[in-house]
Amino acid sequence: MHGLDAVRERRSVKYFDPDYAISDNEIKELLSLSLLSPTAFNIQNWRFLVVDEPKLRQELRAASGEQVQITDCSLLVVICADLMAWQKSPQRYWRNAPEDVQQIMVPMISEFFEHDKQLQRDEAMRSCGIAAQTLMLSAKTMGYDSCPMDGFDGARVAELIQLPKDHCISMFVAIGKALKPARERAGQLAYEEVVLRNRFA
Repeated sequence: MHGLDAVRERRSVKYFDPDYAISDNEIKELLSLSLLSPTAFNIQNWRFLVVDEPKLRQELRAASGEQVQITDCSLLVVICADLMAWQKSPQRYWRNAPEDVQQIMVPMISEFFEHDKQLQRDEAMRSCGIAAQTLMLSAKTMGYDSCPMDGFDGARVAELIQLPKDHCISMFVAIGKALKPARERAGQLAYEEVVLRNRFA
């Protein structure tokens, strides 16, 4: 599928074929494409937790209002973020850059994030959102459907997946083969209402 068609045709699918399996090579390709997503200062603070244990899937479903996508999709990814990625050996994020660029960029990471916990979290969520969209569009291009998901008990999910204290959960992404097509778009706002120029006034 052409990339622009994937953008137009990607929809949130709720019902997946539970018997369909995505190959390990395809899963690796999907996640490798997601790793190309941009992040501030290249800190790559997203973490992609692939959940393939049936029992854990059932427990996550119970913690998520019994949303069937969690157990029935072929690939379930819990997208999380390391809130402290900015301070964990930050030189590795710029190791292939010229030395003069490294000397400028690496110190800037701490200067930007160190004293602003809200910014750390905001940037983590931005990064995860971009990565999730990359994952879903890549899946559509490869012939798969997807669904970004919230509506889960964050504390319970954190317990089930043994989330580190310095991480947060952004969303789930369910991927697989749709059992039935998504409904028609429910009501897109007019272009003129949401696209503005220069100022709101």
